[in-house]
Amino acid sequence: MASSEFPLSPPKKKDLSLEEIQKKLEAAEERRKSHEAEVLKQLAEKREHEKEVLQKAIEENNNFSKMAEEKLTHKMEANKENREAQMAAKLERLREKDKHIEEVRKNKESKDPADETEAD
Repeated sequence: MASSEFPLSPPKKKDLSLEEIQKKLEAAEERRKSHEAEVLKQLAEKREHEKEVLQKAIEENNNFSKMAEEKLTHKMEANKENREAQMAAKLERLREKDKHIEEVRKNKESKDPADETEAD
């Protein structure tokens, strides 16, 4: 029969002494503690890695912000210098124009009295 080939219960073992049972329980407890410690170690490593990644992301963001701010400041300074140079050039052209006008006026004034004396 099939039941004789596959017994329903495992073969009978010798009776374990209280000391042996205690040793097995202690070994099981040690394995459980060891497994728990390994899991905690892995969690701690994972948290440390997450902290490092987050710190790196924050650092990169700060560096990007700093670089963007420096770029913007430099661009603004360059624009200001260009604007000041353009204004200075315009003022110089205006001074030259005023100077030219003044020279033409002086020449005209100095020629007018001479023209009148020649005409008389």
